[in-house]
Amino acid sequence: MKKLFTYLFFIFSLIAVAQNEQLAQNYFDKGEFDKAASLFEEMEKKQPNNFYFTQKLASCYQGLNQFEKAEKFLLSKKEKFNQPNYFVELGYNAQLQKEQNKADSYYKKAIDAVANQPNYAYQIGQAFEQKSLLQQAYATYEMGQKNNSGMNFDYQMALLQGQMGNLEVMVVKLLDYSYSNNNATLNVQNQFTQYLQDDAENVFGNALKKELLLRTQKTQDIYWNQFLSWLYVNQKEYNKAFIQEKSIYKRNPESFDDIIQLAQICVNEKDNETAQAIFEFILQNTTDEATILNANYFLLKNEIANSKPENYPAIQAKFDNLLNQYGKSPYALDLRLLAAHFRAFYQNDYENSKALLDQTMEMPLNIRNKAKVKMELADVLVFNEKFNQAIIYYAQIQNDLPNDEFSHEASMRMAKTSFFKKDFNWSMKQAKELKQASTQLIANDAVELFLLISDNSAEDSLQVALQDFSKADLLEYQNKPKEALEAFLQILEKHKGQSIEAGTLYKVARNYEKLGNFAKAISFYQNILDNHKDGIYTDEALFYSAEIYKKQLNDLEKSKSCYEKIVLEHPDSIYFTEARKQYRQLRGDKQQGI
Repeated sequence: MKKLFTYLFFIFSLIAVAQNEQLAQNYFDKGEFDKAASLFEEMEKKQPNNFYFTQKLASCYQGLNQFEKAEKFLLSKKEKFNQPNYFVELGYNAQLQKEQNKADSYYKKAIDAVANQPNYAYQIGQAFEQKSLLQQAYATYEMGQKNNSGMNFDYQMALLQGQMGNLEVMVVKLLDYSYSNNNATLNVQNQFTQYLQDDAENVFGNALKKELLLRTQKTQDIYWNQFLSWLYVNQKEYNKAFIQEKSIYKRNPESFDDIIQLAQICVNEKDNETAQAIFEFILQNTTDEATILNANYFLLKNEIANSKPENYPAIQAKFDNLLNQYGKSPYALDLRLLAAHFRAFYQNDYENSKALLDQTMEMPLNIRNKAKVKMELADVLVFNEKFNQAIIYYAQIQNDLPNDEFSHEASMRMAKTSFFKKDFNWSMKQAKELKQASTQLIANDAVELFLLISDNSAEDSLQVALQDFSKADLLEYQNKPKEALEAFLQILEKHKGQSIEAGTLYKVARNYEKLGNFAKAISFYQNILDNHKDGIYTDEALFYSAEIYKKQLNDLEKSKSCYEKIVLEHPDSIYFTEARKQYRQLRGDKQQGI
């Protein structure tokens, strides 16, 4: 029992110290040095050998301009513990009083201590760095390394060069260090990343690139190609990264892992041109079944997105060829789902699409893969207007993967299916529940659907406009942009001035965009900005206008203006991050701020 009480007393003492330390630090941070000092004095008396408390108490005295008290306190500690780091504290105390000669004298004593005993180098160097005494810290590490060949402070010294403004020296030293210590490469790259993020005019990036290019030319070591590829990825120059990865592969053709990873980055960043080139290169150089299927999946998906109906037979032939050869492979699932989607939504071939999905359901699949098949099967059923059957599959996904992001997606599609079948009250109830979904895109879609139904139901109890909108929206879902466009244009004529107008203008613009009539799309987006600027489609109208101006009309100034409005006026938009990135690129990123 006595041991138990002793143990509990010890635990409670630690908790009390931690609480007092936090309170003292809060006072210190607010500049209430007198209150902080009283608490640190109490803690320092209980733990006189705790250097942290000593430092903090001295800093409190200095904050109160009690420099003599601080010096006396530090001298007593130096005399008691005889540690050279007290010289740094004493020197800094003198420097605060503008007694630079006295300060330099103490700093010299600290560095001399390292000359006599190099093991003090890290301790003293860190003490100098904490005070932003960079020159003294550098001299300390240099002295320690000079007097003990077993010590290595190249990393610390390189970073200090950077902090002192000698960026090119830092680059050379850090690259030398990472090459000699491959395990430190990630740390070095993390340091470089910090400088690259603040490198508005790309001065540092160019210096690093220049040095890496020199090293790739001087030596055949693939380490430098890998490092240069990393830099190009960091700067989103994926085509240049691919050149480096090809060079690496030619000298070390054992693995495609890095090239596949680069391809996936390109897909995520929507650099489809580079991704396509990478996957084509992969197909020319691999016999791995999973890699072949993954590459073909992307190539076909990209081809579908950029093809016209006259190309569909050739695409279907490619699907048939691949499925005949690899269709039973466990790695062929995504390809089978894409083939089924293509059959239904691009060739209007519901029967063959569903047959392929039914066959896929019979394959040995884990619960997540089975859910993926059910999702596509439900989508195809919606395409064929078999709404109740589709809802059953969406509900099964919800039951199979509760609280999963995939389940939320199924719930959103179920809400949209209810909208297509004109069960507006049920659709609105489902959308309301999804407004707080973990995925911002799903939450945004849910809010749009909820407001579309609620706003128009309040204005039109018979929901006539909603019924017309539902028909047109289904045509758009079925990938029939011409028919959808005509239906939405009719809604604008029939329900002019009603609440349904803003959402319909947005749909008209999107369908004109799909059909390649970008001038018309811009005009309808502008209608939203002029007449419905307080509505929920403003940020979308700005974003898609910006994209058209940039990618289709080559009007970079108007594009930049649209992106800027999103950044300044719509910080909660799902397009905010991409808009800010594009705005900075168009601006030249030579300014600070947004």
